[in-house]
Amino acid sequence: MAAAQDPVPLLTPYKIGNFNLSHRIVLAPLTRMRSYNNVPQPHAILYYSQRASNGGLLISEATSVSDTAQGFPNSPGIWTKEQVEAWKPIVDAVHAKGGLFFCQIGHVGRVSNSGYQPSGQAPISSTDKPLTPQNGNDVSEFTPPRRLRMDEIPHIVNDFRVAARNAIQAGFDGVEIHGAHGFLLEQFMKDKVNDRTDEYGGSLENRCRFTLEIVEAVVNEIGAERVGIRLSPFAEYVECGDSNPEALGLYMVNALNKYGILYCHMVEPRMITVGEKVESPHSLVPMRKAFNGTFIVAGGYDRKDGINAIAENRTDLVAYGRLFLANPDLPKRFALHTPLNKYKRETFYTSDPVVGYTDYPFLE
Repeated sequence: MAAAQDPVPLLTPYKIGNFNLSHRIVLAPLTRMRSYNNVPQPHAILYYSQRASNGGLLISEATSVSDTAQGFPNSPGIWTKEQVEAWKPIVDAVHAKGGLFFCQIGHVGRVSNSGYQPSGQAPISSTDKPLTPQNGNDVSEFTPPRRLRMDEIPHIVNDFRVAARNAIQAGFDGVEIHGAHGFLLEQFMKDKVNDRTDEYGGSLENRCRFTLEIVEAVVNEIGAERVGIRLSPFAEYVECGDSNPEALGLYMVNALNKYGILYCHMVEPRMITVGEKVESPHSLVPMRKAFNGTFIVAGGYDRKDGINAIAENRTDLVAYGRLFLANPDLPKRFALHTPLNKYKRETFYTSDPVVGYTDYPFLE
């Protein structure tokens, strides 16, 4: 009975707000580009339910809050009635397995092109600075953005509020506000992008104002106990970096404490770009200590890393992306310490409803 006396820290129960989790392993939000015409599809029922477990938390792929929020082919939205209805059976399937399901709601901002925008207009951002070719990235697919006017900002805040309400209507247990990875909220928060001179630019307080207005609106709409946020202060995805990421992260968690939101989900400093792990002198521990709610970490974790992070109280929960994508029964595999399926990067973003999506094998 050694196992009973010495449980794997990742597999211990945890109470998150009003929800009881049976383990600490979270499905990270993963763009999969299989929602044709921006409508969630029936094949997502199988995909998410495969990864659901009794008392396990899943976070959906990034879901657009409006028709200006998209920058990827076949990414889902939650701004129309049709989209809300399409999410319902997916959410029901996760709940049928005892899982907890949060919808990640977001807006890509300038990481888009006019082909994804209504009437072929320019994408919107904090700035009109276009993305420039860097590190071999092909940015020809990005259209130079249009700087949001101050009088337009409340409309975007309202899009997030309505999306959150729609998510609850679809049956989700809550929402995760996407404030990471170089998308619209980061384009306001980070000083290497935000070059505004109004009350949404300049000081740290001003740059964070837009994100916190969204948090406040969503909290007022659905309740703080149903709201999380994802932040990546240290990342530099799509040229979205900050000169003082630690100050940004600490400012945000302290500001978020005033709203009493359920969780803060942060990307490790070692993940500067997508899928590339680097040594970093920085740590999320100061933010973990400052934040009053549940803390979730993500970014290059394996089983051992996750166990250590929980054992050392550096986090409450650990989000897994690529490993969970390739191992639908990841919590079981971690519990039994069995080998993992290898993920196939070439099918991460293809549109096939089965291959690289729902065909990864389970343990016998």
